[in-house]
Amino acid sequence: MADAAPLPFEITPETLAAWREAGQAHAVLDVREPWELAIASLPDVLAVPMAEIPARLEELPRDRPLVVLCHHGGRSARVTAWLRAQGIGGATNLGGGIDAWSRLVDASVPTY
Repeated sequence: MADAAPLPFEITPETLAAWREAGQAHAVLDVREPWELAIASLPDVLAVPMAEIPARLEELPRDRPLVVLCHHGGRSARVTAWLRAQGIGGATNLGGGIDAWSRLVDASVPTY
């Protein structure tokens, strides 16, 4: 990520959808609880509950953008800020979370 242009602190669900459609390298970190993932989730995500992030920091990819996702964007914004403070500059928040993804990109993903 050192060579890439800095990512904005937050991206939109439409931006993430475009990245996925284009095959652009990225990873999605879902920081919701397991019960939330059972209701609604995206494929191919790294699921690490917010409280476990500090202990599992070394598991997170640093070689591509890391899109942090939660229900509405609040928890993921806090995690994104914390990750950036730890030197993971490729972390970016998914504005509106999985709820916005469902409303704006893929209505087949349940809302809750």
